[in-house]
Amino acid sequence: MSNTPHDVYEDFPGQAEKIHALRASDTHFAHVLDEYHEVNRAVHRAETRVDVIDEEAETALRQRRMRLKDQIARALAA
Repeated sequence: MSNTPHDVYEDFPGQAEKIHALRASDTHFAHVLDEYHEVNRAVHRAETRVDVIDEEAETALRQRRMRLKDQIARALAA
């Protein structure tokens, strides 16, 4: 288990300009990106035990982050 936050710019190297452009022009993408950052912070806080949550809740957060990341990837590929 990694305690390193999953920064969207590290997950999609070389896509920073496209991420910024989509965020500025697509409100749905901006919402997904904001939610990704929020969930990612929650996962990181759980993994580092800043926030203690049960294993099921932590797994659910990771799955939610993965679904959001998939949405981001699809938007970047379009």
